[in-house]
Amino acid sequence: MSGHSKWSTIKHKKAKEDAKRGKIFTKLIREITVAAKEGGGDVAGNARLRLIIDKAKEVNMPQDNIVRAIKKGTGELEGASYEPAIYEGYGPQGVAIIVETLSDNKKRTVSDLRHLFSKFGGTLAESGAVSWMFEHKGLIKITADNLTEDDVLEKMLDYNIDDVSMDDGIISISCDVADLDKVKKGARSAALKIEDASIEWIPKNTVEVTDKEKEESVYKFLETINDLDDVQNIYANLV
Repeated sequence: MSGHSKWSTIKHKKAKEDAKRGKIFTKLIREITVAAKEGGGDVAGNARLRLIIDKAKEVNMPQDNIVRAIKKGTGELEGASYEPAIYEGYGPQGVAIIVETLSDNKKRTVSDLRHLFSKFGGTLAESGAVSWMFEHKGLIKITADNLTEDDVLEKMLDYNIDDVSMDDGIISISCDVADLDKVKKGARSAALKIEDASIEWIPKNTVEVTDKEKEESVYKFLETINDLDDVQNIYANLV
């Protein structure tokens, strides 16, 4: 499957570090608020909200924080109004980038992104400029342990999945976004150890930066963008 890369591994490890420091709470609270605003606060009837709350519980977010975020989304409590947006562009070495944001001030967000893209030799582009190079997919990451790709595929035959692949001890199951909730439940029923379940932009093809110094500059750019408060996720077609 396309999309497995060193950057994907870095993001995965960084998310674990951020979770230990509680740094991920802010991003998850924003996601919960927006999911509740768009789909309602009933977890049973809002698959996206259910997915994010599962993530919040995995990083030990207090239940009170979750409840408050839902109530802010449904309007029961006052709070900042976050609007989702997607930005596309080219980073250093022409790497295609998709940035997902949740912001209460889009002018600030655009200004911050434009500054950093320019600083690292990249450029923001028009909507659709690079998204055609990616597929919007549900992605479930499973701890491999002693499992092979075939083992997981056999366990998931009854579910509508697109592909199964292994990278750095993690087995990834990709599926249609609409099927993510069902596939996640199926993986759990099959006693698979779920590391993460999310909706991601997976590159159809990847590019490789062979020069070590140039490669490091690309990773530095990606990590700097990823650290912006308004940025929820960043995807790249980098090997």
